[in-house]
Amino acid sequence: MASGISLGSGSNRPDLNGLQTTAPPSRLSGRNDTQKTPVPKALTGRQSRPGKGSNGQESVDDGLEREFKLRHLGSLGVLGWILLLHVVGIFFFTKGFLLTRMVLENKSSCDVLPFADASSHSAVGKKNGGCWHQKSFEKAIVIVVDALRYDFTIPFVSTAEGETSHLFHDNIPVLYETAVNTPENAFLLPFVADPPTTTLQRLKGLTTGTLPTFVDAGSNFAGTAIDEDNLVAQLRTAGKNLVHLGDDTWHSLFPDYFDPELTRPFDSFNVWDLHTVDNGVNDHLFPLLHPENATKWDVIFGHYLGVDHAGHRYGPDHPAMGAKLRQMDQVIRDLIAKVDDNTLLVVMGDHGMDSKGDHGGESNDEVDAALWMYSKRKFFGRTSPDTAVPPKTARERSIPQIDLVPTLSLLLGLPIPFNNLGSPIEEAFAGPAGQDWKNLVAVNRLTSAQMKRYQHEYAITRGADDGQEFRSLGFWETAEDAWQRSSKRGKPNTEALRSVYRSYREYQRHTLDICRALWAKFDVLSMIQGVGILFAGLVLLVFYARGIRSDRTELTKPLLSVVGLSSGLGAVVGGCLTFSGVADMPIAESSGLSAAVASILGASWVVFVKPGHLSLPIPNSLWGWLAVMFTVTQSVGFASNSYTIWEDEILLFFLSTFGIVSGVSSMRQTSTADRVLGVYHSILFVILGRIASFSRLCREEQMPFCRSTYYASATSSTPAPWQLAIPFLVTLILPAVVKSFYAGSKSYEGAATLWVGYGFRLGLFLTSIFWMLEGADDGEWFSLSKETLKSIRVILAQLVLGLAFAVGTTAFIYSKPCVSISVTQGSADSESKNKPTSSPSQPGRTTVTILGFGNIYGTRFFLLVVNFCLAIVLMQKPMGQGAMGLLLWQILSLLEILDTNALVMGNSAIGPIVLALLGSFYFFKTGHQAVLSSIQWETAFIPLSAVKYPWSPILVVLNTFGPQILTALAVPLTVLWKRPLQLHDQSRSTSSKPNNPAIKILSDVMQAACTYILYFATINLATTMWAGHLRRHLMLYRIFSPRFMMGATVLGVVDIVLILFSVAGVRWSMLSVGEIFGW
Repeated sequence: MASGISLGSGSNRPDLNGLQTTAPPSRLSGRNDTQKTPVPKALTGRQSRPGKGSNGQESVDDGLEREFKLRHLGSLGVLGWILLLHVVGIFFFTKGFLLTRMVLENKSSCDVLPFADASSHSAVGKKNGGCWHQKSFEKAIVIVVDALRYDFTIPFVSTAEGETSHLFHDNIPVLYETAVNTPENAFLLPFVADPPTTTLQRLKGLTTGTLPTFVDAGSNFAGTAIDEDNLVAQLRTAGKNLVHLGDDTWHSLFPDYFDPELTRPFDSFNVWDLHTVDNGVNDHLFPLLHPENATKWDVIFGHYLGVDHAGHRYGPDHPAMGAKLRQMDQVIRDLIAKVDDNTLLVVMGDHGMDSKGDHGGESNDEVDAALWMYSKRKFFGRTSPDTAVPPKTARERSIPQIDLVPTLSLLLGLPIPFNNLGSPIEEAFAGPAGQDWKNLVAVNRLTSAQMKRYQHEYAITRGADDGQEFRSLGFWETAEDAWQRSSKRGKPNTEALRSVYRSYREYQRHTLDICRALWAKFDVLSMIQGVGILFAGLVLLVFYARGIRSDRTELTKPLLSVVGLSSGLGAVVGGCLTFSGVADMPIAESSGLSAAVASILGASWVVFVKPGHLSLPIPNSLWGWLAVMFTVTQSVGFASNSYTIWEDEILLFFLSTFGIVSGVSSMRQTSTADRVLGVYHSILFVILGRIASFSRLCREEQMPFCRSTYYASATSSTPAPWQLAIPFLVTLILPAVVKSFYAGSKSYEGAATLWVGYGFRLGLFLTSIFWMLEGADDGEWFSLSKETLKSIRVILAQLVLGLAFAVGTTAFIYSKPCVSISVTQGSADSESKNKPTSSPSQPGRTTVTILGFGNIYGTRFFLLVVNFCLAIVLMQKPMGQGAMGLLLWQILSLLEILDTNALVMGNSAIGPIVLALLGSFYFFKTGHQAVLSSIQWETAFIPLSAVKYPWSPILVVLNTFGPQILTALAVPLTVLWKRPLQLHDQSRSTSSKPNNPAIKILSDVMQAACTYILYFATINLATTMWAGHLRRHLMLYRIFSPRFMMGATVLGVVDIVLILFSVAGVRWSMLSVGEIFGW
């Protein structure tokens, strides 16, 4: 299409000389070749010269503008309804899929033993101030070193030839040394967490003795008070004065449990801060250990976060991790020196970390923590010489973390919490000689009896499988029979006691396995309800996006009216069903479900009943079938764990396939310019994808066939020094790339020159400086303090975000189209040379030249994409910034491919689908995987110094789903890029309603947006169904469940972005063009 147009002033009709010859015939097919190209309003005088015709035209324009605004608002309402359907469907499936555990309100009491008879140990315990069992310690100091992995605590021993130690090895030797040199005073064991390994779930397990479920994982950052029996509550009931120092998560779980005068909580979410929490704990912990403060406390809980934050920020193999571990070593040595004989000292990790410092529960390194107990007096023992030395690996002699609950309860003379499923730790009750089998039998019988009582109550409340319960009771009866026989012997021998002890342990572990299976029950009905809503919504979306052949905005008003009415009636019916007892669910759920179903039925009536506008959404071209193939093939593939694991490579294959097909298609174009341009961009599209594929973060299941390049190494969470050059390369190259695409259509005019040439480049440069300072802070290159560097970085980041969102958004809303209009006045003499001599006289001719006219819609809207690109680039690590730059480049190449292959005006599905593929592909190229541990939480602190809601979660979303957000913003461009200006026919009678071409554009934008949603809705439905179908699969938690959660989250994100920014942004672009060129 011509980009520069000359207009004569003697007529409103432009001089189109050369226009049709410069545009390839294939790209003019289906267009109105005689369309008038208007002179801008300012030049025609339509706004300045009064008159009947002028006022009438202004009235028509105002009417067309109002019509567009109303239709646009209605379109946003339709997208909002689609979002609500997705939310309801995902909610109901999640409600049935994410495992829940019924919490019993029963509490263990000191006065009620878990069995009928009272053993001698219980009687002694009451006399000595204990409860159920004699008290061993008056006080306790429980230290949680967050993310203390077991191999951090043992000496490094090479297990393979050439293996060398890492920076996290041999930095906290005090735990191993005391366990080996004074085994009666200390022991060290692997302490295995049950996934998920988020801190909140671990604290629940460490205090209640129960197992986490998926629903618990969903509440990690909005912890609510624990309302079931737990260790902290039992301490409070016993009259103990409790002190907490450190991670403020404890206060969400145990509000009002701790002494407010002595307790000091600290923010736990700022993973870039390695020292504030740890130093604060130390400042308040050691003064409490002075003799004059001994009566102020009974139990202290100290939660250090520096090790965990060092892992998140740098990875475990980093000098900062070594320094943190050495600090913890010194803290523990100081504690050993200060505790007395009646104080138990416990040091433990709540979870481990992977090679990058993350933790979600997907690998052994993430669940392997360490547990160390110390007493100044000789108290602990080993029952076998083989257990005298701590295990060499975390896979040997490991204990579940829930075992801490009965152990601490009995050592401190407390009843075991009612819901506990843990077992007493052997070393804590075996005695210094390791032969106190009578004590081991007593504590394990108490624990087993409590488990039996809990299992019985849970079965009554919820209903357990009879076969499972019978087998468990069989183990209990065997253990009880053995205990009864040994008790009747008077003084049982060691072998008999050992046999009884093993019987009780076998019952405990079997009961634990039963409860794991019991809590793996899914609410299948809710899952089916959720899948049904998602499926019905998907079918409607298919017909709305690809089956309607007329203007789909005409359906907006009846669709919203029927949906609103039916939803209201459905909500009322749902509420009545709950009140009448027919529906056994909360009123909000029944109303939401009924409203969703009713709205689907109402929308179906509007879409399917109205004749003449609907056809089967069957593709009629190669491009359509290719779009279907990409979507369906990927959806079916998620049934395979291998396909899911290697999703990034499969997406690269799809994108390369599209590039090859588009190259072949481009060679068939009749226009030489189209052939050259199409082939060039097709090759470029494939090359850019291949370059982006070099940025990767491997998941554990891809090893050893994958090598991570996103960070400095596979054991680091920081970029390599050479990667700090990437932001500067992006600053240098990316604005020039955008400029070249604008210049190709003569559109590098107006706001584009200012924003792309200066604003965008300035923002990228400030981003480069930010990450250079981040690298300087990590490597300690400068003598400036960390606080100063952090303050500078926060200011820079806020400037970039202000430039992108505040300045950029304002500029986008109020800027004119990216065109340049020049007026030249020809002389009468020069004009007369070209005129017939028969004319008596010729006035001077005015020539109006418009540059950028050929891409007036696309270049104006693309400014919004540039704004968000700047903000998203800031939120990425250096390697991710390079990937985002390649993504923007590929989006532009895709738009040129669509244009050269005449796919812009044809509303082909391939454009939005390939954009969706690009968003999914670059999700993996920006350092992410479909696992919880790949979330880069630290990016919440790029422009902030502390957690601030709702900004911190939004920043993490920008980092995690930045590629999908950027491609969602670019969706309207698939129908706007190089689209010819379309205005109403001014020659028609004013009495008849003029046709509004802007409505046709809006309809095409809605079609593209719904097609884009269609891809992610299909992926979400597929991952949802496969997760439900494979709910008993061994890889459910590691592979299928995280992919389902990712699919649901991405669908919600793209829905919101399309509503609030993408389709909404079309309004401002159309108004801007209409203001200059009319409607």
